[in-house]
Amino acid sequence: TGPPTTGPPTTGPPTTGPPTTGPTTLPTRPDWLGSRTLPTNALGFGVATETPPELVDRRFVTIDTLPPPTGGFEAAVLPLPNEVLARSTWREDCPIAPEDLRYLQVSFRGFDGLAHTGELIVAATVAEDIVTVFRAAWDAGYPFEEMRVVTPEDLEAAPTGDGNNTSAFVCRAVTGGSAFSQHAYGLAIDLNPFQNPYVKADLVLPELARSYVERSKLRTGMLLGGDPVVEAFAAIGWQWGGNWSTLKDWQHFSPTGR
Repeated sequence: TGPPTTGPPTTGPPTTGPPTTGPTTLPTRPDWLGSRTLPTNALGFGVATETPPELVDRRFVTIDTLPPPTGGFEAAVLPLPNEVLARSTWREDCPIAPEDLRYLQVSFRGFDGLAHTGELIVAATVAEDIVTVFRAAWDAGYPFEEMRVVTPEDLEAAPTGDGNNTSAFVCRAVTGGSAFSQHAYGLAIDLNPFQNPYVKADLVLPELARSYVERSKLRTGMLLGGDPVVEAFAAIGWQWGGNWSTLKDWQHFSPTGR
């Protein structure tokens, strides 16, 4: 079956503070999520056709990896701890030094309606601005499924086409190219990539997110022009990949528009 022509509101829980209980009717997280490797094409991308029915309206309970906030929105901007550096994708040939990166812990609302704590690595020069964006997302009730530091294992894993981690620093090349991505400088953030895929011609990333290419079929977590989160990034001078013309990268925000 295809995606619904109408869906739940694009905003989440009330904006007056973290709710004490979440919805009770969220879809069950499939036990195969993240484990079914896709065949790859000559460029190394996964080959996929339709979005599985369980992911057409993706709204899963967040699995906590950090203690949730105890009150309203909370944020911490810290020098990059050695432990976090060690599990990140940073390596000696990355274009930014560890001392020029910052480790953020920020509150976010899950699709489950509950308050959670996420982690991001960003360039020191933009850390405080990024906190203001995630505060705006919290106030608007925009939900996230997952927000954790990308690891080398994530980067090297065979494609499953179903990831949905909101992340910033990743020491990698641009998609389909060899130059360093703005992610490698800590100057780009991808939000809910499954609900907001990268699309260039026939390529969709994540590969199983094809139902979300149809942006008129509104579902929770999708980013649209004029949304509070898009406007919050614009307010700090960052550009949105949803405005690009040669391709669409609805998950992507960066100061340079790359």
